[in-house]
Amino acid sequence: MNRPDRIFLVGPMGVGKTTIGRRLAAVLEKQFVDSDHEIEERTGVDIPLIFELEGEEGFRGRESRMLDELTQRPGIVLATGGGAVLDPASRQHLRERGYVVYLHAPLRLLLQRTARDNRRPLLMDTADRAARMRQIMEQRQPLYEEIAHLKVETGRRNIRRVVQRIVSSYEKG
Repeated sequence: MNRPDRIFLVGPMGVGKTTIGRRLAAVLEKQFVDSDHEIEERTGVDIPLIFELEGEEGFRGRESRMLDELTQRPGIVLATGGGAVLDPASRQHLRERGYVVYLHAPLRLLLQRTARDNRRPLLMDTADRAARMRQIMEQRQPLYEEIAHLKVETGRRNIRRVVQRIVSSYEKG
């Protein structure tokens, strides 16, 4: 198998896709792209407002179209939104067009990392963030695993080690 020239990071909110993606792109001398940021740039509004105006379904449609486009862009490291795997076509695009890295961390750590974040629409209107995050993970974890070429735990590792692990596996092809 030829090594793809694109790396796609998937995983739940708060796992570190953007932070790790930026460092990984720098190490591999690739362009870093964040799909949520691209959606915000093109629409001129932030993700929470898109959710408010169009609902989750409207946002997911935008996300699917954006992923179809971005997964065809050569030489990138792409950080996807946590729900990018919900659409079957997006899962297929990710799996077939690049090297997919599933970043994961323990639920308690994800809750700590997102505790003060008010930009997570799926956690904003809930009294029990832990239960909501658990529900999200139960739905999405099998989908992350289905498309992943590599699974890397980010909870106890520093960013440098996570990036080294990804680079090592990616370069083995």
